[in-house]
Amino acid sequence: MLILGIETSCDETSASVVENGREIVSSIILSQDTLHRSFGGVVPEIACRAHLESIVGIINNALVDAKITLAEIDAIAVVNTPGLIGALLIGVTAAKTLCMALDIPLIAVDHLHAHIYANNLEYDNIPYPAISLVVSGGHTILFLSESETKHIPLGWTIDDAAGEAFDKVSKILGLGYPGGPIIDKLARRGNQCAVAFPRAYLEKDSLDFSFSGLKTAVLYHYRRYDSKNTGAKIPSDQEIADIAASFQEAVVDVLVEKTVLASKIHRVRGILTGGGVAANSRLRQRLKEKSKELSIPVYCPSIRLCTDNAAMVAGLAYKKYLEGDISGLDVEAIP
Repeated sequence: MLILGIETSCDETSASVVENGREIVSSIILSQDTLHRSFGGVVPEIACRAHLESIVGIINNALVDAKITLAEIDAIAVVNTPGLIGALLIGVTAAKTLCMALDIPLIAVDHLHAHIYANNLEYDNIPYPAISLVVSGGHTILFLSESETKHIPLGWTIDDAAGEAFDKVSKILGLGYPGGPIIDKLARRGNQCAVAFPRAYLEKDSLDFSFSGLKTAVLYHYRRYDSKNTGAKIPSDQEIADIAASFQEAVVDVLVEKTVLASKIHRVRGILTGGGVAANSRLRQRLKEKSKELSIPVYCPSIRLCTDNAAMVAGLAYKKYLEGDISGLDVEAIP
C-alpha cells in the first residue's frame, strides 16, 4: 500500500511516499531556515507564504522520486495538529483536494505521534508499552505509548519547550539560528561543569518540564560580560563554549531524569525519542547510557528523521488505516 504523506506543521514543507508503513520510497523536505534566520525564530506569516509557494512542487517531486503517479497512490496522510494554524491549513487543504479528486482515503495524523513513529521506520519489533519523549522547538512532552498508534500524555512543558530554549540561548550568546545544532557542536569543546545553571524538576515526581528559568539564568550570567554596562571583559570563545556546554547539560539532565522517572513509574519495556532536539548528541549519549542502567532498549531515530518530515506521517497513517481510523473530508486543522 502506497501512502503519500504531507507535512506543513511549522517551517518545513515535506512530502513522502511510504509503502506498507515501513519502506520510504521517497522523501522530500524543504527547510525554511534561511527565511527565518535573521529573525531568530519562525515567523508564521513567512512560513505560511513559503508553504503556499512550494507545496505543489514538493508533492510532485516526491512522486517523481518515487517513480509513480498520483493514480498509484492508495491514500493520503496529512498532519492536522498541532502546529501553526496557517501552516497546517495549507497542508490539510492540499490533502483534502487530492483525496476528493482521486477518490481515495484521507488520514489525519497528530504531528507528535508521527515523531514517535519515526522510530518504527528504522527499528523492528519495538517493545510496548514504552515511554516516548518528544522534544522539539515547539514541544517537550512525555507519553506512555501503549502501541504504535496509542499514546497517553504524561507531562509537558509549562513554559518554554527545550528547542525554544536552545534557540533563545543561542540568540543571547550571538551564535545564530537554529540554535540546537549550533550549541550541540559548540558544546563539544566546552566544559559542561563550568557554570552551575539551575535544573527545574518542579514538585516531587512531576513529569512536567520548565526551561524558562534556565534561559533567564543564562541571560543573567552572560550579562556579566557586558562591557558597556559593567566594564567586564568580552567573553572569550572558550567561555562561550563553556556556557553553551553548561546550558546544554542542564537541559539534558532534566530531559533524561524525567524520562527515566516515567519509565520506572510505568515499568515500561522501552524508551522512544522523537523531534528535532532528539538529534542532540549529548541527549542521545546520556539516554544510551541509561539504557544499560535500566536494562531496557532506547530508540533514537536517525538525524534525518528527527526533523519534521512526511515519511513519519505516511508511516503512521498506514497503521491508522489498518485500524480503520480514516478521516472525513471535514477534518480540521487544530493548532
